Amino acid sequence: MIRKKLTPRQKMINLMYVVLMAMLAMNVSSDVLNGFQLVDEGLNRSKDNSNSQNEAIYQTLEAAMKQNPEKTREWYDRAKNVRSMSDSLYNFVEELKLKIVREADGEEADLNDIKSRDNLEASTHVMLAPGVGQGGQLKNSIDSFREKVVKMVNDSAQQKIINSNLSTEVPLKAKTLGKNWQEYMFENTPVVAAVTLLTKIQTDLRHAEGEILHQLVSNIDVKDIRVNQISAFVIPNAQTVVRGGKFTAQIVMAAVDTTQRPDIYVGNTLLKSSNGRYETVCGSTGDFTLKGYIQMRNGNGEMIRREFSQPYTVVEPSATVSASLMNMLYAGYKNPISVSVPGVPINKVNLSMTNGSLTKSGNGEYIAVPSKVGEDVTFTVTAENEGRQQEMGKFTFHVRKLPDPTGYIQYTDAKGNTTRFKGGRISKQAIMSAGGIGAAIDDGILDITFKVLGFQTYFVDNMGNVVPEASNSASFTPSQLAKIRSLNRGKLFNISSIRVIGPDGIERTLTSPVEVIIQ
Repeated sequence: MIRKKLTPRQKMINLMYVVLMAMLAMNVSSDVLNGFQLVDEGLNRSKDNSNSQNEAIYQTLEAAMKQNPEKTREWYDRAKNVRSMSDSLYNFVEELKLKIVREADGEEADLNDIKSRDNLEASTHVMLAPGVGQGGQLKNSIDSFREKVVKMVNDSAQQKIINSNLSTEVPLKAKTLGKNWQEYMFENTPVVAAVTLLTKIQTDLRHAEGEILHQLVSNIDVKDIRVNQISAFVIPNAQTVVRGGKFTAQIVMAAVDTTQRPDIYVGNTLLKSSNGRYETVCGSTGDFTLKGYIQMRNGNGEMIRREFSQPYTVVEPSATVSASLMNMLYAGYKNPISVSVPGVPINKVNLSMTNGSLTKSGNGEYIAVPSKVGEDVTFTVTAENEGRQQEMGKFTFHVRKLPDPTGYIQYTDAKGNTTRFKGGRISKQAIMSAGGIGAAIDDGILDITFKVLGFQTYFVDNMGNVVPEASNSASFTPSQLAKIRSLNRGKLFNISSIRVIGPDGIERTLTSPVEVIIQ
């Protein structure tokens, strides 16, 4: 870069400006400098008073935190954050004051005894020197603090005061000269004036801190109970209680501070519960009423009292056990069972049985398999009530043998439907394709398949003689199939003496034959 050479006239103007500034510095009277010092002393006294007041509030918050941490913790933590931000900015300003005085008086400088009070270079260098000046950092720190603390204040008037006191706006006159805030404040400013300006910032800072602390303390007080807005309430877990169970109720005061417990009396007996929970075991059925009163002192120290009353009903234990598909149980068979208890969640209900095994198949659903015919099954229902198992009832079912099944020939018709033929007319082709017989209980409700162990077929020959043919399985024998194949339309034969065994393990011979007419 080529530096432009100054003309003699320009050099003269520059020299005159330097001489004028020197003359102005010399003309700053000692009275003016003393005035700045007096103002600084006054600001320091105001600042110290704010410090003392703020410290008293911090001590109040400390005591409240120890006495009632649940209620105070949120506002106490915010106060600690405010203190940290305020102290950080305050200490930074204090460091700047000391740097300016040392720049003027040397390393042994004393803030309380400034020698070079009229020095115009020290504050300019410390605050505005290119690359090292800290005026811009101070402005940014003040702006950041102001923006954060204003959000903590609800009152618009307080917000306005804080914004005004901690403002870094440049007056219009200074703007026309092209100066920023730090230049307006510290350019060619005597040391004593610069220190006074920084002390004012500290004073405004402590004042803003105090405004925030008062707001935080008032937030704690907002949660106090007001006597003219309180009522007693009883909140029961349930108004109907099973005998042997517990009646549980929450006794509270409307708008009550949960951290300040009132005295609760049930009847005339003080409830010894830290959370207002009342419990009593209900030993008899009927309608009952929980009565009593709550008393506590209000903010003025006056004792207040509110009555409460809550009806509830105690009923006998009740439960329902039903056989899902029948009115009795069958031995050896997987009988579906469902169970429920009114007012009790199904996952808290349990079932047990005698004379057999019980398997849970779903929520409130079981499979019961009785062991012995003629011996009753007793189901016992229990439910979890107030953390303990309570018996809700016993239920007895009779056990009987499965009824006899019906023999059939199963085939597929022309439409592809599976059909069980139990007697009458049937095509020879359907019999041949079936290849054997089956047996089942299929009355529209039950569908229980039995295993066929063997059967007899009875044919009539040309001489009118009845010819029996035996099978020791569920299938037709080759001889039986040959005889069926030889039958003409309209001819008949019987399937009888069908031997079966069911899921109960009982073997039986069916008495009802299957009469077949060739179609």
